[in-house]
Amino acid sequence: MYDYIRVSSAVPDIRVADTDFNIQEISTKILEAEATGSDIVVFPELSITGYTCADLFFQKSLLAKSMEAVSRIVMASRRHKLIIVVGAPVKINGQLYNCACVIRNGKLYGIVPKTFLPNYSEFYEKRWFSSGAELTRENISAAELEIFHKEDYEIPIGRNLIFSINGSVNFGIEICEDLWTPLPPSTMLALGGAELILNLSASNETIAKREYRRQLVANQSGRNLCGYVYTSAGSTESTTDLIFSGNSIIAENGSIIKENEKLIDSDYMITADIDIGKSIHDRMLNKSFKDTAALYAGTEKFRYIEINSEDLLSGEGDFARLNRMPFVPSARADRYKRCMNIFEMQVAGLVKRLKVTGAKPVVGVSGGLDSTLALLVSVQAVRELERPLTDVHGITMPAFGTTDRTYNNSLKLMETLGITCKEINIKEACTVHARDIDYDLNDHSVTYENLQARERTQVLMDYAGKVGGLVVGTGDLSELALGWCTYNADQMSMYGVNASIPKTLIKWMIDSISEYDVFEGSAAILKDIIDTPISPELLPPDESGVIAQKTEDVVGPYILHDFFLYNMMRFGFTPSKIYRMAQTAFKDEFEDAVILKWLKTFYRRFFSQQFKRSCMPDGVKVGSICLSPRGDWRMPSDASSAVWLEELDILG
Repeated sequence: MYDYIRVSSAVPDIRVADTDFNIQEISTKILEAEATGSDIVVFPELSITGYTCADLFFQKSLLAKSMEAVSRIVMASRRHKLIIVVGAPVKINGQLYNCACVIRNGKLYGIVPKTFLPNYSEFYEKRWFSSGAELTRENISAAELEIFHKEDYEIPIGRNLIFSINGSVNFGIEICEDLWTPLPPSTMLALGGAELILNLSASNETIAKREYRRQLVANQSGRNLCGYVYTSAGSTESTTDLIFSGNSIIAENGSIIKENEKLIDSDYMITADIDIGKSIHDRMLNKSFKDTAALYAGTEKFRYIEINSEDLLSGEGDFARLNRMPFVPSARADRYKRCMNIFEMQVAGLVKRLKVTGAKPVVGVSGGLDSTLALLVSVQAVRELERPLTDVHGITMPAFGTTDRTYNNSLKLMETLGITCKEINIKEACTVHARDIDYDLNDHSVTYENLQARERTQVLMDYAGKVGGLVVGTGDLSELALGWCTYNADQMSMYGVNASIPKTLIKWMIDSISEYDVFEGSAAILKDIIDTPISPELLPPDESGVIAQKTEDVVGPYILHDFFLYNMMRFGFTPSKIYRMAQTAFKDEFEDAVILKWLKTFYRRFFSQQFKRSCMPDGVKVGSICLSPRGDWRMPSDASSAVWLEELDILG
């Protein structure tokens, strides 16, 4: 329903050449995988016999026991719902092949031989095996393989098999060395329609090899816009000359979502939900992938094997890796580097604009998150241009809702940064304007708020004209998505440095900048700005003089809206799927009714406020999502939200 497939990577203990022991261990792992609700369990390369049998692969007794073991797993699979993929040596037409066997419900659905056989350094597989590229037949009978079944049937064999589960998810298989080649079979399988690749492997461990292996898996998953399950032989393989680490990796569209922790490992299993919906969306969006498939996929004659069952693909993503703050880098170790990379892109955009115009940055400084980041970007841009810091003009504009906390923070921040600081109180101008349009300032409706916001923008624009300046916009991606900005006020500027930076990321960036004291002397003020409730401060403070108008009380928590925005924009997920994901991601923070309420708010506002995005100022894209009409997003301003809201109405 939600495009998830649950996969398990299982690394059993094995005894080299002891097939009876090995299938006992494999059977135990099959039961464990089924208990987790897995759709597929993947075992290592040659897991039936052990990878390190060497010249024992020439022994008829071992080969006979190997096929007997496969047959026993096939028979036992009648008791299980999931798909089982095990590695075994298979003799075909007098040649031996290193194969993956795909088994489910008492049937061997297909056999995929390894294409590329390592024959260098410590590996010499060509001594025992032939390449799948040498196969001259496409099928083999169950009887010929001595696979027990009520009646004989043809089993597809070949490196070109793509298995289709319920017509919804297609998977292909490659084996170990196949991935390490210039053109891995998985590339062609992906171009042929496989959204999931399974790799049965036996990779020994050497210094730094694990990190390189991780990069291979992640990059192959990313380039081919697919899920990838890599399962490698464990430490109970022979240690005569090598140590096998049992490294298992599950990746999704370029990101590793699950991996075993120990360097040397065995007798374990990892399980994850891979979101195939991401691959489906990205392949539809990425025309280069489609063009590559059109150019090269025709060179392979793929065969599609149907595996149909209502018992498969019923998961709702309970095992999926869900990031509550998808815009915010999750790795703590390189926090400073990631923050500064984002910051430097913002700065570079503004530097180019200042070079071309020769203008001075003019920033409206409110003491809030958005204007703070815009001001820091402006200061750094002027530094890089080797201009005096006084070229940056910061203007604080107190009005009817300004509190002492934000007012003082704006002044202190500008002072510590050493820029030109100016205060322009706009209360009188707003009062005159209200009188001119015959508006009662005791009426605290939207007009009361908007006239203050537009007055501030007029001041900034006219002041910029006076000093040869350029108004640097402070509005962020989250506000643009919700339309939480006044048209032709904070929605407008001469260059928007925060255009693709959402609220959760801005908060994280300022926190990182303060923690690493990037702007010496400003850290304490930045910390207090982070702790200040988000507010436009357009309504009067409460009786204690503190902020009464809190944005998140009105439009909802930004941590939710950024989660909604990311998953809608990045992957085109349906409202019901996003709701289900949010239920899982925020189960300890928000009740279901609260999530649904703000999700409806998100869709209503996203559609109704498009007109503000249709004429937004220039501003560089620095993340995976941007709402600029000249970049990522084209949408008519009068589009209807009915389809999306109807889907949510069904949920409650």
